Amino acid sequence: MVREATMNGMDDQREVETAAFPVGRAAFALGFAGLLPQAAAALLAGLGYPVGGMVAVAYGALILSFLGGMWWGLAMYLRRGQAVLVTLAVVPSLVAGALVALALIHLPGGLVALGSAILLTLPVDRRLVARGAAPANWMSLRVPLSTGLGVLTIIAGVLAV
Repeated sequence: MVREATMNGMDDQREVETAAFPVGRAAFALGFAGLLPQAAAALLAGLGYPVGGMVAVAYGALILSFLGGMWWGLAMYLRRGQAVLVTLAVVPSLVAGALVALALIHLPGGLVALGSAILLTLPVDRRLVARGAAPANWMSLRVPLSTGLGVLTIIAGVLAV
């Protein structure tokens, strides 16, 4: 439960127990469209183009960081546990940076680790739903997107030269 703040910074009397709105159709459509760049990168890697692996690293790291940003935004609606979630929210960006560095040393290993890190974001998303900080249908978006991106990134790693 959180209190909403008014424009002047004073607490409003309304209490919010769960995320107000479900994930809409546009978010689903755009989310699934967001898998296309990684699918193209994996295809390029599979065809032997080194740029495929490089694009897969850049895009995977970008999206992993974006997931942390989403968690940060959702944390702003929490009264209790906000500090824990904002601390956790910076982890994806730090991990993404470290895995980009690893990919510079060993591209396939960096991609497999990055894909695995993307898959490991799902328990945090599940916890956000359980706390009421994310929409009730959040996991119906996050599971296929994180699984899809994670698997495509790992495939790009296996195929990368």
